[in-house]
Amino acid sequence: MRNPVGGHIPVAGGLAKTGLPYAAEMGAEAVQVFVANPRGWATPAGDPKQDEAFRAGCAARSLPVYVHAPYLINFGSHTEATAERSVESLRHSLRRGRDIGARGVVVHTGAATGGRPRSEALAQVRERLLPLLDELTHEDDPWLLLEGTAGQGASLCSRMADLGPYFDALDRHPKLGVCLDTCHVFAAGHDLAGPGGMKQTLDELVSVVGEGRLKLIHANDSKDVVGAHKDRHENIGSGHIGAEPFRELFAHPATEGVPLTIETPGGKEGHAADVARLKALRDGPEETGA
Repeated sequence: MRNPVGGHIPVAGGLAKTGLPYAAEMGAEAVQVFVANPRGWATPAGDPKQDEAFRAGCAARSLPVYVHAPYLINFGSHTEATAERSVESLRHSLRRGRDIGARGVVVHTGAATGGRPRSEALAQVRERLLPLLDELTHEDDPWLLLEGTAGQGASLCSRMADLGPYFDALDRHPKLGVCLDTCHVFAAGHDLAGPGGMKQTLDELVSVVGEGRLKLIHANDSKDVVGAHKDRHENIGSGHIGAEPFRELFAHPATEGVPLTIETPGGKEGHAADVARLKALRDGPEETGA
């Protein structure tokens, strides 16, 4: 099964009115959107007409849709207000995801702030997040997709092994999945550019979380070297990962049919070029300029 390749699309002005033309211009076969300000706590109501038009447009183009939850969410925070707002914000993203037909909602796994031990932060993750997962009872509810970080600070998940305790804290819920960001895992120390590095990383992911849990890939190159713990995305083939590891990614059984969305620099032209490059890596051995 072929991997749909696409990217994050802007929605200011309307999901359908702005997002769908942008998706077409970048050649997207999958899309990711924000349904709220990614750097705030607001939980805006959607526009039912735009929702309907967006759903219909995506269905007509066979575009799988994903929502990225706001960056401020942190279920491991030592601040009560942040923990409470995280619940409200993620519940909003999950509800809006269902409204627009999203397959999954991506959320960052957060950090153990305030100097607390990881075990205490993970206990709070369970307390706050498990009830939200249990609310996903409808057939068309999206998956909740955990995205690890580049390993900055007291991150709860950056290496593949970190996902094990996080999944265990959430009873390996049947609606729990993974969004793998290639830049993040490279920055966290998984050498995707080394011999067999991509395969080894994906093998470890499957070993830790089980088969069928990888639901989305954020395909990003890295401006920084492996293990730098810096989340700085680069265009495909222009960073320290390079293009060839993405060909290896497409060949791994764990990624079969899993959509890829880019979050790279360069605006519309850069995005279209990255989508085209990934499609070339997916579809054949021809030269990609890596």
